Amino acid sequence: MTRETPPDNSIAALSVHIPPVPSTCPVHEVGSLLFLTEKYQSFLSLPVVDNNEPVGVISRYELTKIYVKQFGRELYGKQPVSNFMNPKPLIIDAALSMESASQYITKNISHPVTEDFIVISDNKYMGVGIVLDLLGAMEKQVARRNKLLAKAFADLKASQAHLVQSEKMASLGQMVAGVAHEINTPLGYVRNNVETIQGLFGQTQELVNAYQSLVKMLTDSDANEEELHTQLGLIEELGAPFSTTEMINEMNQLFNDSLFGVDQIAELVMNLKDFSRLDRSKVENVNIHDCIESSLNIGRNNLKYKVTVKKEFGEIPNISCSPSQLNQVFLNLFTNAAQAIEDKGTLQIKTYADETFVYISVQDSGKGIPKEVIPKIFDPFFTTKPIGQGTGLGLSICFQIIKSHDGKIQVASEMGKGTRFLISLPHSPQKIAKVSNT
Repeated sequence: MTRETPPDNSIAALSVHIPPVPSTCPVHEVGSLLFLTEKYQSFLSLPVVDNNEPVGVISRYELTKIYVKQFGRELYGKQPVSNFMNPKPLIIDAALSMESASQYITKNISHPVTEDFIVISDNKYMGVGIVLDLLGAMEKQVARRNKLLAKAFADLKASQAHLVQSEKMASLGQMVAGVAHEINTPLGYVRNNVETIQGLFGQTQELVNAYQSLVKMLTDSDANEEELHTQLGLIEELGAPFSTTEMINEMNQLFNDSLFGVDQIAELVMNLKDFSRLDRSKVENVNIHDCIESSLNIGRNNLKYKVTVKKEFGEIPNISCSPSQLNQVFLNLFTNAAQAIEDKGTLQIKTYADETFVYISVQDSGKGIPKEVIPKIFDPFFTTKPIGQGTGLGLSICFQIIKSHDGKIQVASEMGKGTRFLISLPHSPQKIAKVSNT
């Protein structure tokens, strides 16, 4: 009994050649083969073959039914096996793939499994296949395919994360100049204030030095009255600017302005850091208003010259979400609104809540979206922008992020009047999926 394993995926890989029995073989001889011969212990049935062509199978199940009957061996043992065989066995061509063979056997096999299947080649008997071997082979194939699918899925997720991050970096790149301007403005007057304070500090140092010289003269027995008088005059001259309330107030104002400018820079840097960080899976309990304000701050330069932002914030609860992901959604919607407004217009942001959801409405007074385009705007890589100016991933990523939060994003638009996006987010999503890295 030999078993060969061809390199392909055909059922021949599971074929075991065993000598078949002719249809005239007595039942008791077949029983001796199946029940008493060790090499046939793993088989459920034996092939019945005449002239090298299978005509049926005789199974352990049928033989057992004969032998358990009273005097069954004596009555039926000498009869030909053809009287008890299954004349319609499972016959499979050796060239058939394991998948096709498995489908055929599943469709035609008896329940419970009582027979093996016959493998033929050019309609001639080739060998026997054990159903359990086929199941084991299919299980291994499924395991291999699952492994390949898992790898493909991991690669797909990695590609998706790369695309998401690339889109976010592209958005950041478009805003670098604007953010640089926003940082340069406070940085400029902080520098001017520091230079002014540095000049005042130099004057203060001169005044302190003059006082130190006066103290030294007062403790010197050789100092004369004229030198003391001269030194007092110098102190009075140097201290004149510092004797007024205006000078003190001006210095305080310089310090306060500088601290305000530094705080603005710190806020911008923090917003940029939060927006661009790779750890997008971090879930926090936050107020959506903070995310909106952060995104407005990042996109300020794109908005301030032509967009009037109107905020109508309602009473809303904190929700469990990934603030970094929602920041990207809001920034994308605000940027799109600015691009849709050709001259000057408004961006209205409203928030409200009910018992289940928090709602965020983002409405612009831009040129609107054509009706035929609206069904496509959330499709990956769809864009109406010229080549090189849009990836077609922005709104698609927004849709996936909101969906990952168990939320919805809807759009309504009218040409010439503007577009409104309505986002609904549950107070407590069951589970926030990653769109990044999800």
